[in-house]
Amino acid sequence: MNVYDEAHKLARAIKESNEYNEYLKKQKNVFSDTKNKEMIKDFREKALEIQMEQLSGKEVDKEKIDKLQKLEQILMLNPAIKEFFIAEMKFTQLISDVYKILDDVIKLDTLED
Repeated sequence: MNVYDEAHKLARAIKESNEYNEYLKKQKNVFSDTKNKEMIKDFREKALEIQMEQLSGKEVDKEKIDKLQKLEQILMLNPAIKEFFIAEMKFTQLISDVYKILDDVIKLDTLED
């Protein structure tokens, strides 16, 4: 068995999955509207900024977090954006599950040595 061949099979299976295809469809739909695309980009930049502050050990201003949460609530009122975020979350969960499966096997093999 060639690990690389199996990895390519897994990649194809992911690419053919409902989660991936739904994500692509919703992404294309939401990004076709420039305003939606800009709002999502702005939201992600603000979220990343907060994450970076948290990772660096800084205490994040509560007001900044509140503003981000309010922005998310506003974005979720837009059906196209909401559908995109839901599809993205499902696809991300799929990828996370695959990583967990790989991680569990690798850890298990390491413990047996």
